[in-house]
Amino acid sequence: MPDLSRPKAPKIIAIANQKGGVGKTTTTINLAAGLAEQDKRVLVVDLDPQGNASTGLGVEVDDRQYTTYDLLLDDVALDDVVQTTSTEGLLIVPATVDLSSADIELFSNEKRSFLLHDALRQTQMDAFDLDYILIDCPPSLNLLTVNAMIAAQSVLVPLQSEFFALEGLSQLMLTIREVRQSGNKDLRIEGVLLTMYDRRNNLSQQVESDARSNLGELVFKTVIPRNVRVSEAPSFAVPVLSYDSSSKGAQAYRDLAAELIKNNGE
Repeated sequence: MPDLSRPKAPKIIAIANQKGGVGKTTTTINLAAGLAEQDKRVLVVDLDPQGNASTGLGVEVDDRQYTTYDLLLDDVALDDVVQTTSTEGLLIVPATVDLSSADIELFSNEKRSFLLHDALRQTQMDAFDLDYILIDCPPSLNLLTVNAMIAAQSVLVPLQSEFFALEGLSQLMLTIREVRQSGNKDLRIEGVLLTMYDRRNNLSQQVESDARSNLGELVFKTVIPRNVRVSEAPSFAVPVLSYDSSSKGAQAYRDLAAELIKNNGE
């Protein structure tokens, strides 16, 4: 039974695809910024040992004293782990390479698959007054990704518009099915997002056609174009919505944020 004394819980979305280079971290950063533009309070949980979401949101490595490693494995206060970013309303739990050893340490913990679930539901989280939590998963189906899926209500899957794109989805869908059976029966697909899309390219159009015919309404109406501004923004440690607000990439992520909000009945 829900605790009626607590505020409404944030929507938790894992952004996952075991294949690297599909726009997963880029989507996490810019969707978060798009939601923040819509006056939503958003927390990004960087669960990738590469820490690219942290870098892309302006958190220098030297400023990552406490990270998702501490959130999972150490009893560190949330106020020490959660950091602000230059985007108003957008917070982050950063990551470092230390997280790469977490899989080994998690394995000996009897609650190993539920550590992130429990960390994101502690009462201290209420003080941040969050609307959304976006989890940037590593590019593998390991114990960190399982933690994300058990913690989340849904999974958003970025899908690069390239040859064999759909074939890589089968293993991810199998993992989601296993998580439903073992630890999170209500986990659902938030949607499949086509990324790096080039309308001039016949292959991109074919991938979109195949995705929509195979997955139907699961595919977001919004498509993220291949856009140089989106690629440049991380080197300036800001979302593309701040780097070049009028670019096609920025507008696409605004559209995605609006579609996500609408899909969640807000």
